[in-house]
Amino acid sequence: MTFYDRRDELTTLRSAFQSDEHELFVVYGRRRVGKTELLTEFASDRPHIYFLASQEAETRQREKFVSQIAATFDERVPRIETWDDALAYLGEKVADQKLLVIIDEFPYLVAENDSLPSYVQAFVDHQLAESDSMLVLCGSSVSTMESEVLGHESPLFGRRTGQIDLQPFSFSQSTEIISYPIEDAIRSFSITGGTPLYLTQFDYGQSLRENVLSNILSPTAPLFNEPEFLLRTELRNPARYMSILEAIATGHTTPKEIAGSAGIDSGPLSKYLQTLKRLRFIDRDVPVTASPKQSKRSRYRIGDGFLRFWFRFVEPNRSGIEEAPAVVFEEAIEPAMPEFVSWAFEDIARELLWAAIRTGELNQYAEIGPWWYGGEEIDLVGLAPGSERILFTEVKWTTDPVGMDLVESLRGKTDAVRWGPDTRTESFALVSKSGFEDGLARTLPDNWTLFDLSDVERLLA
Repeated sequence: MTFYDRRDELTTLRSAFQSDEHELFVVYGRRRVGKTELLTEFASDRPHIYFLASQEAETRQREKFVSQIAATFDERVPRIETWDDALAYLGEKVADQKLLVIIDEFPYLVAENDSLPSYVQAFVDHQLAESDSMLVLCGSSVSTMESEVLGHESPLFGRRTGQIDLQPFSFSQSTEIISYPIEDAIRSFSITGGTPLYLTQFDYGQSLRENVLSNILSPTAPLFNEPEFLLRTELRNPARYMSILEAIATGHTTPKEIAGSAGIDSGPLSKYLQTLKRLRFIDRDVPVTASPKQSKRSRYRIGDGFLRFWFRFVEPNRSGIEEAPAVVFEEAIEPAMPEFVSWAFEDIARELLWAAIRTGELNQYAEIGPWWYGGEEIDLVGLAPGSERILFTEVKWTTDPVGMDLVESLRGKTDAVRWGPDTRTESFALVSKSGFEDGLARTLPDNWTLFDLSDVERLLA
């Protein structure tokens, strides 16, 4: 599999390994996000020990760990009975030469022995610290990594010298993989999201329709049951969580709406939402002008494009997909795609605004996010508290060019956004798939900026 991007992460890891001190790095993130590929690329030209843990009994895990160390140095496997002994054996190796040691899926080891972080702490304090070697602990269970490795209560707290919370690719990063023209690239990204495994499943020499049919809508396709597999990996009983995700994917975004659609009382729902948020299946949004901790105006969304697509189109249509996948695509998916892609296009527009800020095409803003209150809503609002600047942005994925109607609509909403003093500096931006009516740019004052797909391609692709 071709290794894509991750330049900043590789630079960080390489710089740490080159130091004259010992290093304890923590790499974590959602499943399928590319952690193993990153570490494999990093280790490829360095003396290293790589151990991939699995869901097995503790004794078997320890035996495999020691065997991997011995195999790396072409030695006979020593007889070892405890984790203290296993880590002491590793300590002999890091003392003799500068080594990179990677323990992948560390949470599987912790699940079988919750004292393991204490053993690793002793190894770090007494053996790794006396060397110039590097230990990397990696895991897909974000909650375990944050509590058992990074958390204040963990024996390893304060020992790490660096960490990488690996995120899915942005649209800009994904265009290194997606070779469609810009409009189809956006449609494709709305389906795969930025998860490397899903991006690389598509054959970009085929049409988007062919890719969806062959990689998602076929019962034998690699992605047909992927979200269900992910949920079963993380949760004992995923049925209610799947109902919640389907509710969110079909447009029920407030807790009250989700409870009604999923048939779950509001009391237990809060716990389920927190779990899904902790597992990074969903994101919680509040108006950009509100405090995330204090605001009760919550909306939930599925942050990953592929999960959003699957729960919107695949899960509700499984029976039809089994019998006639092409009919499901043509009758249920294709007509709804413009609305579906518009959700992803708003995320891409936010990425576009940040890119324009970096290039100086827009003023500096500290935050960019959605805003809503009552019946009013603005797709994206940028805030610059120190300079009392505010940016109002509407995003349109429509077949018609944008004109003065949208301009007047956006102007009419600004007074409802209660932020900053009356003398605040207001600017405006429009992001449109189909461009703008002739002459619109000439009629607008200097505090308006217009972006079309050529700008998306110029700034992000």
